[in-house]
Amino acid sequence: MSVVKINVLTVPAEQRETLEKRFAARAHAVENSDGFEWFELLRPVEGTDNYLVYTRWRDEESFQAWMEGPMKAAHQGADADSGERPKPAASHSTLWSFDVVQQAAPKNA
Repeated sequence: MSVVKINVLTVPAEQRETLEKRFAARAHAVENSDGFEWFELLRPVEGTDNYLVYTRWRDEESFQAWMEGPMKAAHQGADADSGERPKPAASHSTLWSFDVVQQAAPKNA
C-alpha cells in the first residue's frame, strides 16, 4: 500500500499568508511526479501554529525521487523579483512518515 508523508510546519501568524501564497504559486509542481497520489495543505484552526502538508505516494522510492529532484530544485530557486532566495515562512519543520494499512472511500465515489 501507499506511504503518507506529513510535513509539520510551525508558521508564525505573520507568515501564514506568505506560506499559503507560496504553496498556491507552485500548486501543480508535484502532480506529475511519478508515484504521487495526493496532496493537501492543512491550515490550523485553533490550538496550534502548525500547518500540515499531507502527501501520499505509491511507495517510499517515489517520495525519495521527488525529494531529490523536483522538491529540491523548487526550494533552491531565487525570487523572480529580487533574485534572492526567499526567507522560509516556517520557523521549524518535522517530517512524519506512515504506511497506509487500511483505507476507505465513499461508496458512491
